[in-house]
Amino acid sequence: MTNRTRFPGSAYLFALLTALCLSGCHACQAQQPAATTQDGYTYKKPSSGGTGKVYMGREIAAIMTATGGNWLDRDTRQEEENSPRTIENMNLQPASVVADIGAGTGFYTFQLAPKVPDGKVYAVEVQDRFIKTLESRRDKEGATHVSVVKSDSLRVNLPAQAIDIALMVDVYHELTFPKEILRSIHQALKPNGKLLLLEYKAEDPDIRIKELHKMTAEQIKKELEANGFRLQRQEDFLPIQHFMLFEKVEETGG
Repeated sequence: MTNRTRFPGSAYLFALLTALCLSGCHACQAQQPAATTQDGYTYKKPSSGGTGKVYMGREIAAIMTATGGNWLDRDTRQEEENSPRTIENMNLQPASVVADIGAGTGFYTFQLAPKVPDGKVYAVEVQDRFIKTLESRRDKEGATHVSVVKSDSLRVNLPAQAIDIALMVDVYHELTFPKEILRSIHQALKPNGKLLLLEYKAEDPDIRIKELHKMTAEQIKKELEANGFRLQRQEDFLPIQHFMLFEKVEETGG
C-alpha cells in the first residue's frame, strides 16, 4: 500500500520538473536574438508602427497607405523639405531619364517633369489608389513624358539600364524587401546611374517623425553599400532630411 501511494507522487513530481524545465527552455529561447533566415532578414515582435521584420539591425517600418495622401500634399511640405533645392542638386539635363520610386501623389514627379522636357520621368508606385492619382494628374497636366509604373514589393519593374537617376523620398525605410528592391534598381540604372535617397534624420531628436520612419546616415550607407552602391555625395542643406547620392558600382563577376 505504501508503494502505491508513493508511485503517483513520484510521477507527479517528475512531470512537474519536466514542465518547469521546458518552460525555462522556452523562456531562454524567447530572450535569444531573432534567428537569421535564408533570405537575410530576421524577425521579432513588431514595435509600434513596425513590421517586426529586421534588416541589418533596422526594423522595417509599416507602409503608409494611400489614406495618408493628404500628408504627402500638406501645405507646409515645400517649406519643411525644400524640394526645389533637392531637384536643383540632382544636376538634371533636359534629356535625363528619372525614376521617382514611391511616387505617391506625384509631389516630386511633377516638379521633375519640367526639368527634363526631352527626357522621361517614371513615376513608380505600388498602391493602386496612388497609381490612379498619378495617371489622372499626368493627363490633367499634359505631361506626356511621365510614365506611371506599377511596381511590387520585390521589383520596381523598370527597363534594364535605362535610368540616369532614381529618387526615393522618405520611402526606403518602408520597403518590405529592401535588398531585393535595391537589386532591381541597380539593374534599371545605366552604368553611370545614380540613386538619391532622402530620409528623415534619426540623429535629430527634434524632428517630430516616428522613430521607425527616420534613419541615420550611417545606417543608410551600410545598407546601400551592401547592395551594389557607393556613396558619392552627402549634403546637409535640407532642414529635416538626409540628402545622400549613391553611384552604381558595377559587378566584377566571379
